[in-house]
Amino acid sequence: MMLQRKTSLSGFVILFLSLSSFCFSGYAQTDTGLRELKQKVAELTKQTRYTEALPLLEKIVAAEPNNAEMVFHLGFALVAQANTTIETADKQALRVRARNAFIRAKELGVGEPVVQALIQSLPPDGSDTSSFSQNLLANAVMIEAESFFGQGKLDDALKDYQKALGLDPKLYHAALFSGDVYMQRGDFTQASAWYEKAIAIDPTKETAYRYSATPLMKQGKTDAARERYIEAFITEPYNSFARAGLIQWGQLTNTALAHPQIDVPRNVTFDEKGDAKINLDAGALLGGKDDGSFAWISYGATRSVWRKEKFAKVFPNESSYRHSLTEEADALRSVIALATADKKAKKLSPSLAQLKQLDDEGLLEAYILLARPDDGIAADYSPYLKTNREKLHRYVALHVIGQVVKP
Repeated sequence: MMLQRKTSLSGFVILFLSLSSFCFSGYAQTDTGLRELKQKVAELTKQTRYTEALPLLEKIVAAEPNNAEMVFHLGFALVAQANTTIETADKQALRVRARNAFIRAKELGVGEPVVQALIQSLPPDGSDTSSFSQNLLANAVMIEAESFFGQGKLDDALKDYQKALGLDPKLYHAALFSGDVYMQRGDFTQASAWYEKAIAIDPTKETAYRYSATPLMKQGKTDAARERYIEAFITEPYNSFARAGLIQWGQLTNTALAHPQIDVPRNVTFDEKGDAKINLDAGALLGGKDDGSFAWISYGATRSVWRKEKFAKVFPNESSYRHSLTEEADALRSVIALATADKKAKKLSPSLAQLKQLDDEGLLEAYILLARPDDGIAADYSPYLKTNREKLHRYVALHVIGQVVKP
């Protein structure tokens, strides 16, 4: 699942700044002209003058179509040009080109986890029907600010972002992008302060949490940055940008990230009567194992009850059945209860032992929502987050970070 988000140039810049390992490395070209062009592009992009860099990048990519780094930068420059373009058709065409550039960069080997998120953030047809604010004047000021940012006019951009925030005090992106300007200037203290203002305006958006990790990473404060990336992830876990931020932190700190390896029956089907059918190991069902594995039979039985009658009672305002968080937690707890009650079980299987630990820690629902969501379960995420943010954060910190990933 991918939650829609606003694509902005300043946002792309913060993504770029966070890719500390991705820099201009192609200066050792034998062609003096290309080498000079690349050096000029490096200077312009450092100053966020992406529209000026665009024609230079087009020349470089024309000469070196398989240069992944230059193709990646071309995508950023095309977004900048789109933000300064008035005609809708021209704007869409530029956004299509930008998306294709990111796709091509990925094909050429750019392995940063955020690249796929960038591709997904740009619709294939280049459309952009979103707006910054319902306040028409504030929205117009924001559009002008984004144009200034793309031209490297940071002072003018900042004035407009803050003017827009004055016109609409709830304008999340005005505070967020003010932080981006300070980040671009290297003023980490002010950047962090403005990201905090954005979080205060709308704590349900992941972006400001994630952006606030960048100044911390730039200062080598990787532990503090980890906490911000976790907050971004648990705010919108089904957002590819939020996932990419946490993955990127893991890569930069050489930390393995993975959910606990728990083998829960996934091939569950229901017949016309609502009875569940699951594939289980015959030895477990016949009592051939003494690790509690037979208890998985309770998983299907519990889910059958939910499908046939319990869902309608628990969710009377919903017109049709869905697989809910409450159902999945109930089914897993029934397995734990049956397995632990069996006196023949000398030692629980690794999956059952891990499930029991999560339940004992109060983190079973967090595990389900973050590691095992389907569309039905995901519908329960927002209400759970409102009252259980600490549990979600604790689950990621204790059970996702540092897990051994299967080869």
